[in-house]
Amino acid sequence: MASSTQQLPPGWAAEWDAANQRYLFIETATGRTQWEPPLHVPTAPIDEHGTSVSPPPSHHHPRRRQYAAGQTQAYYGTTDGLMDPSYGAAGVVGPQTQQPVASGPLFTPGLAAEQQFAAQQQQALFQAPSSHESQYINAPGFGQEPVYYPPSAPVNQLADQFGQMGLAQKPLQPYTTNLLTSPPDPRELSHPPPEIRLPPNSCITASPYANADHTYQRSTLNAIPTTSSLLNKAKIPLALVITPYRAVKDGDSPVPLVTDTVIARCRRCRTYINPYVQFIDGGNRWRCCMCNMSNEVPQLFDWDQVRNQPGERWARDELNHAVVEFVAPTEYMVRPPQPAVYVILIDVSHTAIQSGMVATATRTILESLDRIPNEDERTKIAIIAYDTSLYFFSMPPGTTESTMLVVSDVDDVFLPKPTDLLVNLSEAKASLESLLTRINDMFQDNHTVGSAMGPALQAGFKLMAPIGGKIIVLSASLPNVGAGALKNREDPKILGTSKESALLQPASPFYKTFAIECSRAQVSVDMFLFSASYQDVASLACLPHYTSGQTFFYPAFSASRSEDAIKFAHEFGEILAMPIMLEAVMRVRASKGLRMASFHGNFFVRSTDLLAMPAVPMDQSYAIEVQIEDTITAPFVVFQTAVLHTTCYGERRIRVITLALPTTSNLSEVFASADQVAIATFLANKAVERSITHKLEDSRDAIMQKLVDILMSYKSSMTAAGAGASAQLAISENLKMLPLLTLGLLKNVGIRQSAQIPPDLRAYAQCLLTSLPSQLLIPYIHPNFYSLHNMPPEAGTVGEHGVILPIPLPLTSERLERHGLYLIEDSQNMFLWIGRDAVPGLVEDVFNLPSYEVLRGGKTTLPVLDNDFSQRVNAIIQKIREMRRGVYYPHLYVVKEDGEPPLRLWALSCLIQDRADVLPSYQQFIGQVRDKVNGAGTY
Repeated sequence: MASSTQQLPPGWAAEWDAANQRYLFIETATGRTQWEPPLHVPTAPIDEHGTSVSPPPSHHHPRRRQYAAGQTQAYYGTTDGLMDPSYGAAGVVGPQTQQPVASGPLFTPGLAAEQQFAAQQQQALFQAPSSHESQYINAPGFGQEPVYYPPSAPVNQLADQFGQMGLAQKPLQPYTTNLLTSPPDPRELSHPPPEIRLPPNSCITASPYANADHTYQRSTLNAIPTTSSLLNKAKIPLALVITPYRAVKDGDSPVPLVTDTVIARCRRCRTYINPYVQFIDGGNRWRCCMCNMSNEVPQLFDWDQVRNQPGERWARDELNHAVVEFVAPTEYMVRPPQPAVYVILIDVSHTAIQSGMVATATRTILESLDRIPNEDERTKIAIIAYDTSLYFFSMPPGTTESTMLVVSDVDDVFLPKPTDLLVNLSEAKASLESLLTRINDMFQDNHTVGSAMGPALQAGFKLMAPIGGKIIVLSASLPNVGAGALKNREDPKILGTSKESALLQPASPFYKTFAIECSRAQVSVDMFLFSASYQDVASLACLPHYTSGQTFFYPAFSASRSEDAIKFAHEFGEILAMPIMLEAVMRVRASKGLRMASFHGNFFVRSTDLLAMPAVPMDQSYAIEVQIEDTITAPFVVFQTAVLHTTCYGERRIRVITLALPTTSNLSEVFASADQVAIATFLANKAVERSITHKLEDSRDAIMQKLVDILMSYKSSMTAAGAGASAQLAISENLKMLPLLTLGLLKNVGIRQSAQIPPDLRAYAQCLLTSLPSQLLIPYIHPNFYSLHNMPPEAGTVGEHGVILPIPLPLTSERLERHGLYLIEDSQNMFLWIGRDAVPGLVEDVFNLPSYEVLRGGKTTLPVLDNDFSQRVNAIIQKIREMRRGVYYPHLYVVKEDGEPPLRLWALSCLIQDRADVLPSYQQFIGQVRDKVNGAGTY
């Protein structure tokens, strides 16, 4: 299939779609996408490497400050600092430059002779074709030098590169579709966001990495309205969805690291230098892309400190990459970088021991000791056990022994010993290993029922407050002793009523005040909750919420079920092994006229726009609403996220993520640039916030109203119907899935209308809705549904990009056949649905059982059998567990068509296009929306 990307007609690009294991073809002029390869219409010859891949950042560019005055004039041209488009002596040029004038390469002092010769040879290879060569006006790249395309450049940078090359200067146009007649296609959710079409000369480099990848930072609109009135007219919220510490998976390029501590920042707005600034005054100064302030280029900016010789400015990572990390000098430190500290609080009450949680947890810690980040051998660790008392463990270095110290006074917590409770992981490893093998046996006969979690948290805090770090709490029951004691407030009578939202708010002020204390001392809290009965997740999740931690919930956990033990051990082990950002603060800056208005996610807002994050876990997402305060006159705007943090290896760094977006005064371009995935992610955050501050019903109403407003705006502005009634329900093609995503959100456990959802499950779902990155959140509100019994022969086999998945089906039970085998997954759970008429051969091939009748439903681990079908099904399940970022390990449930009703209903609730309880089907929902858009329905 790779060949299809090398033989595309001009104006087409191909992008590999990992979810569907096939190429998606993009028409760059219009943004239209299709699965079928475009037909090759004979046209002008283009670069022999085609348009299938993107060029890397140029490392052979001779531009730098050491030019003679005349050459500087040729380089920069006009006095206003804009680059003269006629400059182009070197072969590889910045984007949007004109055909070069003929002149020899400029000599750059400081380069070794052979390097310079090699560079000039390279330039000769890249020179534009002479005028007698055939190059048609309508060919891509006309009027500029062709850019060299190495065969190995990543295909997924195509859309960016077309924007860089100035090909796509036609504004994005919306393609109207009728929601009543065009059914949703689940594959569209894996499409890239609408193309970002920056104006010419906005970027100073030809690098394909000059704009942030959408997995780091994406906007709900990829063309920003110039006025707030235009934004209000479109009714689409303007927000950023940011995952600053995104995991680097196989195939992802690592974040470049700038190690010379030369950090150029704007004097006025403190923006970091990036690919969207302008160099002026002969390269000695740079103009900020946010506030237009003129700044001096630092003296060592063009000096290679490694080789101790003049360096190549245009090779600097911060001018070629939108996502970059700087090693911070001492002025960015309030104190020296602290070691990573882990304090693990283990509930050892009767319930915790009996469920097997303690045995599983201690075994996981033991197996993970070598995986805990400890490169510099400074990492410290402490273990505190608790029931209604606190149990400290003293581990003197150099011994294999540990002493248990019991503190029964939980009203006035104190540390029983000043040393050896918080120990160096490397020095005390032997005693730690010995202790972890004994903890479960120590408390094996513990019959104490009760939990002094609050005092245990206070003890852990006292232990680590001078340094900061991470507290990991493992709790199997409702805290009911000492500070932070909670009562069981679960009341079935108020479920489904207006009073239900009170159960989603913390019951005790302790958890918020203690969380803010933790945040101030750079302490983050992770919660692992295991109770079989009410545990008040809403109150306990407050701690991770304000300290940038994470909450994990394992209702009715029992280690005797191997599936429960494997899931917890995997997730807990990944959290222990995860490299984290410590002592972090995050700020998002934006161009003049834009302001960060509200913040959603796990952090504490320390000042108006400074987000305090004691520890930033990988793949946690944040949403920030943006306001347009003044009319924007610039042709494009820039959003820059900066995270100042300490790595868990003791190095102070700044991660900078820069996103540039064009501005528009055209309403049609606003609609055409809308990113439905980012909008749904932002709406999920808003819905949770509203359900807590108001009522669940208000939250649902607000989401519904937002969808209606967007559709009304589109109808009145973009269709012939105008303000009148219409038989159609029109929306632009790129927003076609938004109504279904909205319906999925309305049916999600976090905000669904129901009187049967336990408050703990609802509160946990809300934690997920506000912290999952889009890659995990979208399947959580719009699950994936695959047919396995009749999947194509290549599904489940290994292709060019890993295991090939079947094509996802629409989320409706109409697709279920009585003899079929189906997989439904929502990134947290997987359901293997088997029809009652499944042939014995199918049951035997997958489950190694003689017939459907002897098959049992529930949590399961599929056997890997010696047949092709079993291996393919297992490969698909394994692929789904591994393909997304994040630590989650979804359970697999076998669901029989005539099996246990609760399990069947749970699985069927994932098919969100069906009617369920009081909630409408997709067709009914679209009908309701149309009535409201036409003004028939009142709200």
